[in-house]
Amino acid sequence: MVELELGMVAFAAAFAIGISAYSAAKAETEIGTAALGALAENEKLFVPSLILMVIPETIVIFGLVTSILIIGLAG
Repeated sequence: MVELELGMVAFAAAFAIGISAYSAAKAETEIGTAALGALAENEKLFVPSLILMVIPETIVIFGLVTSILIIGLAG
């Protein structure tokens, strides 16, 4: 029974990171496409587009913190 619980904890932690990484990748794809189009028209939009490209990465950090909490609370 302990092995099943440990497996479920590991699955939940992996699922938290996996879903957050997938979501960030999808968001970054859309933002990157729009940012590249904006940069083609106006080079002064480099810094705002760079900032918008970094924002979805926080989703992955939240997923990592969530998985650490899941593992920590189960242990």
